[in-house]
Amino acid sequence: MSAGRVEGIFIGPERTLPEPVERVRAVAGRGLEGNRYFYAEAPPGRALTLIQSEALDGMLEDTGIELSAAESRRNVLTSGIDLNALVGKRFRVGLVECVGVELCHPCSSLEKMTQKGVIKGLVNRGGLNADILTDGEIAVGDPVEELAAEAA
Repeated sequence: MSAGRVEGIFIGPERTLPEPVERVRAVAGRGLEGNRYFYAEAPPGRALTLIQSEALDGMLEDTGIELSAAESRRNVLTSGIDLNALVGKRFRVGLVECVGVELCHPCSSLEKMTQKGVIKGLVNRGGLNADILTDGEIAVGDPVEELAAEAA
């Protein structure tokens, strides 16, 4: 099992760059309170998005393109955990239990809002789309850890 840490949290209304916050309330099946995507019932994989700080660093090293965590438009910036490996797995952010649904691939809208080359720079490292399974608070500094697989 792998473990990491929350380095940043970003939420905000539609059509604006998300703002950093120190903590946020996660609501099972809905998303993050105050975020542009806070649903009555979240579609699969839309409640929470995460990206690794190492992915943003790697994009800068590989392409020379600097993208801030807020510009990535993902909710949670992590370090020290392979988010791609969490697809189909349960994990915890602080005390909030989640499940990885699919990789969060960069789109043309993100590139239009930031700069040319972002799509190519984030291929296979654009983050993780996840569902929130339990209510709770997520804070900067919280651990991010894969949960042990349940015995069959």
